[in-house]
Amino acid sequence: MKIAVLTGGGDCPGLNAAIRAVVRRALSQGDRIIGILEGWKGLLDNKVKPLTAEMTSGILPLGGTILGTARVNPLKVRGGIKKCLANFRRNKLDALITVGGEGTLRIAAAFAEEGMPIVCVPKTIDNDAWGTDYTIGFDTAVQVATEAIDRLHTTAESHNRVMIVEVMGRHAGWIATYAGIAGGADAILVPEETFDIRDLCRIIEKRAKRKRRFSIFVVSEDARIRLDGKKILRTPLRHDEYGDVKLGGIGEFLARELRRRTDSEVRVTVLGHVQRGGTPTAFDRILATRLGVFAVDLVKARKFGMMAVLQGNKIRAISIAESAGKLKPVDPEIAETARVFFG
Repeated sequence: MKIAVLTGGGDCPGLNAAIRAVVRRALSQGDRIIGILEGWKGLLDNKVKPLTAEMTSGILPLGGTILGTARVNPLKVRGGIKKCLANFRRNKLDALITVGGEGTLRIAAAFAEEGMPIVCVPKTIDNDAWGTDYTIGFDTAVQVATEAIDRLHTTAESHNRVMIVEVMGRHAGWIATYAGIAGGADAILVPEETFDIRDLCRIIEKRAKRKRRFSIFVVSEDARIRLDGKKILRTPLRHDEYGDVKLGGIGEFLARELRRRTDSEVRVTVLGHVQRGGTPTAFDRILATRLGVFAVDLVKARKFGMMAVLQGNKIRAISIAESAGKLKPVDPEIAETARVFFG
């Protein structure tokens, strides 16, 4: 068989581990493998290159993706579906393996409906892909955020400051929740729940009475905050050139309100893209490897229209259509555990 692999959407730690696994598994079974460059844009523009074992040697610990990626959505490009299908046939491909998140899954589902033999591997630091317990990149992002919170604890305590740590989390607060628990945050604000700013003020006051005149608040980039029981504060929505919502700025909004309502010195740290870069953790390397190998096995079994997922400690397959368009919110039990330590 001749199999192609692409990485779509934003980069994250573990992509190269997944590429390496796909290449090694395919070659070990006598298949040919090519890489599509720059994600779906590469399929549109027919930018491909053969992949060999030598080309993927040593990439396991590397961040980013050797294939490159882009946020181009062929479904939003005039004639995009036809161009992609034509290039798929032009390269005489038998199957396509995509490694991507929410957007890539929706695109893959559309191509599966068009008859393209496709298999997906879920990656996103947000961990919001429905049907899998964990996605590639999430564990590394949590580790980066936790280390940042640990470092901010020392300066917050030294200067009696309120530190707001803004993390990624477009639709779900997995990073904020996990990093907040691991880092001992005094409050965690996520998109799944609306947090009243008066409760944050009470946490600051409660801690001050215990001679703890500092606080650490972790906030997802699309968290919702109620002001005085009335309106909800959130970042004004902006859009990029592809029509996707651009988030960020909620930390500064929150800081201004807390400064106005308390006598605290409030500082903001926005972690931004550092969460997506750098060396993947051992967990992400292993997860990416297991998912990549399994994806090739699905192709060989001609189980197309499927996505490799982690459920418990087992790698399983679910249909792409079952996951596409659905988001996995933070587990309420985990959120309740986090609330035990607020304040």
